[in-house]
Amino acid sequence: MRQGLRSRSVNGALRNRNALRNPAARTALVAAAATAGWHGHRHGWWRHGHGGYGWVGPLFWPFAYYDLYDYGLWGYDYGPAFWDYGYGDIYAGLFSPYGYDSLSGYMPARRTTAPAGGSGNQAVQTQPSDDDQLAQMCGADSGDIAGLPIDKIQQAISPNDEQRAALDELGDASVKAAQTIRAACPTALPLTAPARLAAMEQRIEAMKSAIGIIQPAMEKFYGLLNDDQKAKLVAMSPREKQGGKDTASSDGSCGITSLSDAVAWPTDEISKRLQPSDAQKVKLTALQDATFKAADSLKATCRPSTALTPPARLAAASDRLDALLGAVKSVHAALDDFYGTLSDEQKAQFEAIGPDRSGSQQQTSSEDAEDRPAQRTSRGRRHHRHGIHGVDSVLRHIITIVR
Repeated sequence: MRQGLRSRSVNGALRNRNALRNPAARTALVAAAATAGWHGHRHGWWRHGHGGYGWVGPLFWPFAYYDLYDYGLWGYDYGPAFWDYGYGDIYAGLFSPYGYDSLSGYMPARRTTAPAGGSGNQAVQTQPSDDDQLAQMCGADSGDIAGLPIDKIQQAISPNDEQRAALDELGDASVKAAQTIRAACPTALPLTAPARLAAMEQRIEAMKSAIGIIQPAMEKFYGLLNDDQKAKLVAMSPREKQGGKDTASSDGSCGITSLSDAVAWPTDEISKRLQPSDAQKVKLTALQDATFKAADSLKATCRPSTALTPPARLAAASDRLDALLGAVKSVHAALDDFYGTLSDEQKAQFEAIGPDRSGSQQQTSSEDAEDRPAQRTSRGRRHHRHGIHGVDSVLRHIITIVR
C-alpha cells in the first residue's frame, strides 16, 4: 500500500502543478491512490462514472478544491469530477471497501495514536506531514494553486481600475477558500460507518464555506464587466472551446443511483452476518429507506445545462452541495439510530461487509510481496499491470503532455 502511494509517478504528479490542474491527470492519480493495495483489480466497485473515486482510503473527496474550482469558475469539461459525487459515495461511506490494515497504509506510520474508545464515531488520531500524500490530496498544498490566472484574465478582458481591484479581491477570496478546505482536512482515521459519514459532512461543509467565500467576490467582479468582457471571460473556459459538447453524464442520474448493481442494498448479507432482532430490523429498514430517499433527492439537483457563467455555476455547485449534505445527514441520523442498537460483534460484522466485498484478503503490502517472489507468475504480472503500475503509465503520459 505505502509503496504504491509513494511511487515515482504518484509523487511526481503531486508535485506537478500543471498535472494537478488537469482533470484527467487527477483522475488517474486518484485511481492509483484509491486502489493502491489491490493487486490484479483494475477498478474498484466504488469507482465514479468518469474514472475517479470519492473515497481514497480514509479521505472523502480528494482534490475537492480543484474539482470545485474547475467547475465553478471555469466549467472545465462540464465538471464531471464534481458532479459524479452522489449516492454511491454515501453507500461507500456505509460499507467502506477498506479494512483497518488497508486504511493504516494511507496514514504516516509514525503519526498514529491509539483510538479513543466509547462511541460509534471511533477514529484514530493522526497528524498530517508535508510528505503525506493523502494530506496533499486533501488540500495541504492548495494555497500554492488557488490563485486565479490574473494575468490571463487581464489580458483577455482589459479591465479598468475598478474591475482590476475586484479581480484582485476575487483572487484573494480564491486563496482563502482553498485554505478553508485545507483547514477542514481530517486528522482522524474513520474506522466505523458513523465516523465516515461524519467525515463526509465535515468535508462538504468546508466546501460550502469555500463557495460562500468565493461567490460574493465573483458576483462583484462579474457584475462590473460589460457584455463583451463577460463573453471573453466565458470564452476562456474549455467548455466554450469544445463547442458546447456535453462531456458529462446527461442521463440525469448524477452518478450512481440506488438501482445500480454496484450499490445494491446488501439485505441478505446483513441479515446473515448480523442476525438482527425484530427491533433492529425495524431500524435497519428505516436506514435502508433513508438511503433510497437520499438517492432520489440527489436526482433533483443534477448538473443544470443552463449554467454557462461562473456565478451560475457557483450557484449550481452550492445547491448540489446543499443536497448532498442533506442526504448524508439524513442517512447518518438513521445509521446512528440503527448502529447504536448493535453489539460489538454485530458492529464488527457490519464493518466487514465492504472489505469482504472488495476482496480485501487479496490486498498485500509491499513487504508481503517481497517475501513471496516465487509466487509472481506470468499471469500475476499481467494482472499487476492493470493495478498501480497500469495507472502509473497513464500518469507519466499525462504529466509529459502538461509539463
